[in-house]
Amino acid sequence: MITSSQTPLIELRGITKRFGGVTALDDVSLSIMPGEIHCLAGENGSGKSTIIKVMSGVYRADAGTILIDGKPVGPLDPVKSTHAGIQVIYQDFSLFPTLTVTENLTLNTFLGEGAALVDRRRARRMAEEVLDRLGVDLPLDAAVETLPTSGRQLVAIARAVLAEARLIVMDEPTTALTGREVERLFRITRDLQSHGIAILFVSHKMREMLDLPERLTVFRNGRKVAEGPITDFDEAAITRAMTGQELARGHYEAPRQAGTPRLEFRGVSVPGELAEVSLSLWPGEVVGVSGLIGSGRTELALAAFGMRPGVSGHILIDGQPADPQTVQDAIAAGIGYVPEDRLSEGLFLPRPIRDNSIAASIRRFTRGAWLDRRAAAAATRDMFDRMAIAAPSPEVPVATLSGGNQQRVMIGRWLMTQARVLILNGPTVGVDVGSKATIHAIIHRMAREEGLAVLMISDDVPELVANCNRVLTMTAGRITGELSGEALTEDALNDSLRLNAPAAEVSA
Repeated sequence: MITSSQTPLIELRGITKRFGGVTALDDVSLSIMPGEIHCLAGENGSGKSTIIKVMSGVYRADAGTILIDGKPVGPLDPVKSTHAGIQVIYQDFSLFPTLTVTENLTLNTFLGEGAALVDRRRARRMAEEVLDRLGVDLPLDAAVETLPTSGRQLVAIARAVLAEARLIVMDEPTTALTGREVERLFRITRDLQSHGIAILFVSHKMREMLDLPERLTVFRNGRKVAEGPITDFDEAAITRAMTGQELARGHYEAPRQAGTPRLEFRGVSVPGELAEVSLSLWPGEVVGVSGLIGSGRTELALAAFGMRPGVSGHILIDGQPADPQTVQDAIAAGIGYVPEDRLSEGLFLPRPIRDNSIAASIRRFTRGAWLDRRAAAAATRDMFDRMAIAAPSPEVPVATLSGGNQQRVMIGRWLMTQARVLILNGPTVGVDVGSKATIHAIIHRMAREEGLAVLMISDDVPELVANCNRVLTMTAGRITGELSGEALTEDALNDSLRLNAPAAEVSA
């Protein structure tokens, strides 16, 4: 509990940071109290990452004052920041992938002590003790690169605790986590707080902003635009602060269903993954699919996109058998797929927007062995405008774009193939609130105006409820429930997911 008499653990007053002619932080002040959970929110480019790097000593502010325990400390560097008890867990976790869990946890301790040799028994004991304190179980001798994302994150948190952290900064920590893994992270975060450790939780996910912290600070365009106890905020107030505008939210109403389904599964099975799945998806529909990890939701998408061998049953497009055996079959049938991890599975980051956009429709622009660059450029420019991509031109590398604009490039790629079915796996993972709204609006427009059928796979319950006309739930490779109309609410969908969860998941 924070009291008015407490001195902030760290306080930043009037911080300004410029990069050339760009002002990344403009007279920003931020304070974090001992043992509080404080959320820092803002869209991409709002200044969140910059203030973290000033706090951790990676960047030196051009103006302003930093105080720790009420005392001015001058410019921080990474060593001074660490000695003050500030630990930052970046999105890449900054771990050594080929070293074991134990080695990653204890290496900094031995280096700090100037040890010439590592006492392996002591190292193992330290690792066991810190993981036991966090209430988690990890294979101590496993290389970190073999762990799932959630496991690597736990190693990073445990390493910070071993370093006697007083403040742990978590930068977008839930981007690649499942719903159950997020709940575990919340539990660990609250446990750290109970031991007096302050947490700065950087996020743009609405549920996290409202459920976890005691205080919230919002940045926009390098300035602090809102701050206060979380009880002063609701979703609309946070959205307004982050974007500077009101964003409407409501159910998506699909056009009246008539004629033939655009996509149809008839008894589709994949050994060990899907069991007798049948569904129909009509032109203009946005249908959600949700389920816990291992439910089969991603396997459903991969089967439709020709990426699963051994598929039995039938997949039809507009009433005609498609049964894609390869990705090329799926594309030819009019199916597009935006994968869950656009960075490693979908985009060619060093290449320009144009090359990424035509990747799935390149045959449309080839004349014999030659690429018709003029036709490709014209089609890309049309897509660029329709998708409202914020970039100087289609010639800039995709790596320079924000997450939301990268996702628009991915969706635009399939628009250029004239896809009739679009499967979106985690459509707004790592995307800020304003870009989410734009992406959702584009999806709805394409569904309503062009008859696109959209299958939206997500574990973001509010996203599914607001943007789908119906939602299917999956468990163990089967469709186990469907909600639509007035019955489609966040509470009802959460209840359905819990009721259909395997017993092991429920008890965990």
